[in-house]
Amino acid sequence: MAKRKSMQDDACPVARALDLVGDRWSLLLVRDAFDGIRRFSDFQRNLGVARNILSDRLATLVAAGVLAVQPASDGTSYQEYVLTPKGERLFPLVVALRQWGEQQLFGPGEAHSQLLTAATGQPLAHMLPCDATGQVVQSHHTFVKKLPN
Repeated sequence: MAKRKSMQDDACPVARALDLVGDRWSLLLVRDAFDGIRRFSDFQRNLGVARNILSDRLATLVAAGVLAVQPASDGTSYQEYVLTPKGERLFPLVVALRQWGEQQLFGPGEAHSQLLTAATGQPLAHMLPCDATGQVVQSHHTFVKKLPN
């Protein structure tokens, strides 16, 4: 299989982000880390991904500073993968994808998982992009400005 072209030098932030977390396994690993999964075997069991792919994606996320490797919290000789502050900042992306999926990919009454707040047990409010004054902004009210080098 041909190696995909790296987008890490692209001027577009979306391209650079997708280069790191744009394949399904990487983003599902981040999702699982948010859900408390920390060990290689648990990621593999939950995702059903081949060991070589899992190993590659975990190494990539660690090298990028999204995950860190640390000794197991239970004192065993295992290692665990934990989200770094950089990885934690992916939470809004995971929530936005979840909410889009809930709204667009499930039929009425179709069973699906739901993200709830720990304090109230209630679903999160729907995420919407807002400007600096708090007003909701639609895509047709925006434009991309290319910044000089």
